[in-house]
Amino acid sequence: MRKHFILIFLLLVYIGANAADIKSIGVPYVQNYTKAQYQSGNQNWSVTRDEHGIMYFGNDEGLLSFDGRYWQLNRMPNGLIVRSVAADGHGKIYSGGFGEFGFWENDNKGFLKYTSLTHLVPKQLQPVTEETWKIYVDKDQVIFQSFGAIYIYAHGKINVVKALNPFLFLFKTGSRYFVEQVDAGLSELKNNKLTYIPGSNALGSGVLSILPFKKDKYIIGTAKNGLFVYDGIKITPWQNQANNFLKAYQLNNGAVIPGKYIAYGTILNGIIIIDTAGNIVQHINKSSGLQNNTVLSLYVDTEQNLWAGLDNGIDRIEVNSPLYFYFDKTGRFGTVYSSIIFNNKIYLGTNQGLYYSDWLSNDTKRLLQSFNFQLIPGSQGQVWDLSLQDGKLLCGHNDGTFQVNGASITKITPLNGGWTIKKFNNGRLIQGTYNGLIIYRKDAAGNWVFENKVAGFTQPSRYVEQDGKGQIWISHAYKGIYKLTLSADQKRVITQKYYDKSSGLPDNYNIGVFNLDNRIVFSSDSGFYVYDDITDRFYKYQQLNKKLHTFASSNKVIAAIGKKYWFINHGRVALADLSVPGRLTIDSNRFSMLNGQMVQNYENINLINNLTYLISVDDGFVIVNDKDATREPHFKLPPVLIRKVENITDKVYPLSDMSYGDAKISIPYNQNNIRIAYSLPYYKQAKIKYQYYLEGYSRQWSDWSPQSQKEFTNLNRGTYHFNVRAKINDENQSPVTTFTFEVLPPWYAGNAAIAFYVLLLILIYYGIRKYYLLKLKRHQQEIQEKLQREKEEFLRQEAIISEQQIVTIKNEQLQADLASKNRELANSAMNIVYKNELLQKISDEINNFKDSTGKKLSEDQLKKIHKVIDEGMSDERDWNVFENSFNEAHENFFKKLKHDHPDLVPNDLKLCAYLRMNMNSKEMASLLNISLRGVEIRRYRLRKKLNLPHDKNLVEFLIEL
Repeated sequence: MRKHFILIFLLLVYIGANAADIKSIGVPYVQNYTKAQYQSGNQNWSVTRDEHGIMYFGNDEGLLSFDGRYWQLNRMPNGLIVRSVAADGHGKIYSGGFGEFGFWENDNKGFLKYTSLTHLVPKQLQPVTEETWKIYVDKDQVIFQSFGAIYIYAHGKINVVKALNPFLFLFKTGSRYFVEQVDAGLSELKNNKLTYIPGSNALGSGVLSILPFKKDKYIIGTAKNGLFVYDGIKITPWQNQANNFLKAYQLNNGAVIPGKYIAYGTILNGIIIIDTAGNIVQHINKSSGLQNNTVLSLYVDTEQNLWAGLDNGIDRIEVNSPLYFYFDKTGRFGTVYSSIIFNNKIYLGTNQGLYYSDWLSNDTKRLLQSFNFQLIPGSQGQVWDLSLQDGKLLCGHNDGTFQVNGASITKITPLNGGWTIKKFNNGRLIQGTYNGLIIYRKDAAGNWVFENKVAGFTQPSRYVEQDGKGQIWISHAYKGIYKLTLSADQKRVITQKYYDKSSGLPDNYNIGVFNLDNRIVFSSDSGFYVYDDITDRFYKYQQLNKKLHTFASSNKVIAAIGKKYWFINHGRVALADLSVPGRLTIDSNRFSMLNGQMVQNYENINLINNLTYLISVDDGFVIVNDKDATREPHFKLPPVLIRKVENITDKVYPLSDMSYGDAKISIPYNQNNIRIAYSLPYYKQAKIKYQYYLEGYSRQWSDWSPQSQKEFTNLNRGTYHFNVRAKINDENQSPVTTFTFEVLPPWYAGNAAIAFYVLLLILIYYGIRKYYLLKLKRHQQEIQEKLQREKEEFLRQEAIISEQQIVTIKNEQLQADLASKNRELANSAMNIVYKNELLQKISDEINNFKDSTGKKLSEDQLKKIHKVIDEGMSDERDWNVFENSFNEAHENFFKKLKHDHPDLVPNDLKLCAYLRMNMNSKEMASLLNISLRGVEIRRYRLRKKLNLPHDKNLVEFLIEL
């Protein structure tokens, strides 16, 4: 604990040594956090910051936290308003509300969990029924204060301090505690007892702030009676600039700004900042940037941000910012194109005219006032340029050019459109206008007067520069570049040449000409160019472009002081230092607040003194202190915070609200798509980039990016380490933050599943072993049975072979018998044919027989003989014998044929048999006792009865049957 306080002390000493002087012109940068942004209640009653840099606010709807990027609300029991918050620096955030106080702490899953302490209050003092307005953490004790009692929590117990009169507010100042009792004055709380402070009744009622002041002194702020100084003995009024203001607008709270300033919040008129002499150096209210004029709480963090909890919203004020702003919230003077400070007056050239107001000098010690800008009569219209030349202020106007004399102007030329004025030869000025160039000279009184318009050139001249050879370079308002040579009396153009894209320029449009360290350079969207008079062409100025990086495409260059130059790249601002030969340093990050706020192409920056610049913005101006702006950041950045881990597999739901390395998250395998949100608790305006690396998933660090969250999908099982770091303004890098999480294995790969698998494997092993033994035994039996079967099969095959041999022999015998029968059948048929032929021959021969007398036999005799012969030729016994033999040889051929074709007659069957035996027509005619013609006729009729197609052979059909 001692080391912790030593560290805090050294940090405060360091901050005090590096605290910037707060300016009294304009207001510091004010960051508004609206209700719409933080999505919670209007009122913010208290502010604190934990050891990780997270801001906490006591809000109408609960405990509101902010890490620089993300807002988060945690609700109290019963939705109580959080009136007070305090961080102990060790992971606990104490909060209090109506009848309730306790602490918030991260659980092991990274969610804030609330624990009430009211049950520790002694029973006789229960219940607690007042609002808890103040909480202070002091070493090993925490003090809660309500209007009715003071509760001191230490070592798990609560001691209660009560008084005869109600309390107002308890204040911790250094190591001392002061509390006001209503109508009884101040008392000091020491050793759990109250000691009255003599003379404190002179304060009146309503002590709302007690702050340390110089050595062993305290400033007491009251609601209506102003400020008092308490030196440990007596209390005396502190008369100063702030007193009347705080009385009138009702002081409500206060905070010390390390260094030499004190901030006071009021009920009616915002915040004032005073120095140790009591002088008001800043007044910030609704008209100058606050969201609300009622300040409910103030808090100064270690980066000197002044946090204001308002009646409606939260604001952060960069009290040590190098930039101070003045905005025309009412729209009184329009858009600012140029601004300048001259003779204790500030002038604003706008689209409506020329305005002025008094400029407070450094030695002015009076109540801070708002500017009262007035329009200079006769200046109505567009003002383009304000230029201070040899102690005279010139105004380039749409209607001409004027000399400004305090609150009035004098026209010195009626020629329209004075864009820019530059020093020229012989103590003269040259001006670029809508229609060419104008030359001015001084009169006897030292005033600038019109001398002549340069003849021979009438082009609109936006920028004008003179090079070392006396040549005039003109940037056309819309396109290209001109190079002019004037006559000795500067009244006319001797030579002129126009340059465009054909001369090496990247484009014809948006080309500017500027003097950079006594060298003429030409700006374009493609970078800076220089002119080579030998080749009469333009070339890229590579050495400059490389060093300017993104500002190489600047559209305007404005001289600062010495060898410093402002580069403006379409709304972005940077200050470059060329004072070291061969080296260019450029600072853009600290001016990021100005990005987009200047009138494009008409940006204006003027030097007030050696350290301060006046920058024109759309609706006002900004004061920049170069010394503060270029101060190098020597602080160590806090680590990046893991703010939220969400599952995004099916629907988005949080796995953790914050993680500081101790919360362990396990993710189911079927929910392995997550989003990790992270932030850097750094609250000043800066360009913050992040870089991450997921060990076990990525191979290397990612590119730097402003994105503050990353999604990972389809993560495999295993343990992952998410590393993230940040850097601000591309130069200051934070340490690496590591967040570890685990993707659980799927159910089939979990520990229980693995144990089941092991048991199952053992069972399977023994099952397989038993099965193998049984199978082996069965296999042996099968082998024996197989041998037996093979033996039987061998015998059976032997028998089958024997049977087949027998069958083969029988078949051969049958084939032989069939062949024999076929031969017999053929012989039988041939015998019948021979018999019929013989009978036919006999019949023919008989006709020639004669009797003994030489006469032919009688017809009766011949008929008898022919009848006998015919009967022999048609004897059915021959056919019957043939049919029987044919059936034996051809397996009941006639039965099959008759079955398939019942309309066949006996002669048809005979013809089929003869055809089956492949007899020729002559043989069949002899057997059928018909002529050859009769055979053909019968074949034709048989085909029809058998329904044979034309392409089917009759003999083949009968053989296949």
